[in-house]
Amino acid sequence: MTTTLKYYNQNALSFIEGTIDVDFKIIQNKFIDCLPQGATILDFGCGSGRDTKYFLEQGFQVTATDGSEELCKLASEYTGIPVKQMLFLELDEKDAYDGVWACSSILHCSYDDLVVVMQKISAALKNNGVLYTSFKYGTFSGERNGRFFTDMTEETFKELLRKCPELEIEDLTITTDVRPGRGEERWLNLILRKQALA
Repeated sequence: MTTTLKYYNQNALSFIEGTIDVDFKIIQNKFIDCLPQGATILDFGCGSGRDTKYFLEQGFQVTATDGSEELCKLASEYTGIPVKQMLFLELDEKDAYDGVWACSSILHCSYDDLVVVMQKISAALKNNGVLYTSFKYGTFSGERNGRFFTDMTEETFKELLRKCPELEIEDLTITTDVRPGRGEERWLNLILRKQALA
């Protein structure tokens, strides 16, 4: 994970320039349509703060975190709220959020860490809470362009979910990358809901 954090700290401005103006409203709205009005949302790996800002504008209570110190500073300036510097494995809250938004973020975890992080997200969600997360589509795992990625397919993600039985897939879509010149890249988008286990 340190290589990935180094990448984001060194390339924070160019990363933000490439993502901050991307129109992500279709998926943002699909997520917030699953939430009660004024819900609490954790933007988990908020990057530029683009999504945090949108959720705040829609009247939600947002907690934003990122592992990169530089991104935290810039996202805090952009959103007008403090952005907490935190690694994914440091999440340790219980029944705290109506929604967790992990957009193109936890894909930087190794598979083993991803299992733990998913369990931590589940614990941090209230019953009936909703998680949105996304992964590059495929079976690759390793370093790509200076960052670590764990890619996912429907099958590999469902296998991962066996370790989190209270999370159920509510919506699964495969999309192309919305950034200019990246349309050949495919993404697995997932909305999951936490069910109370009997």
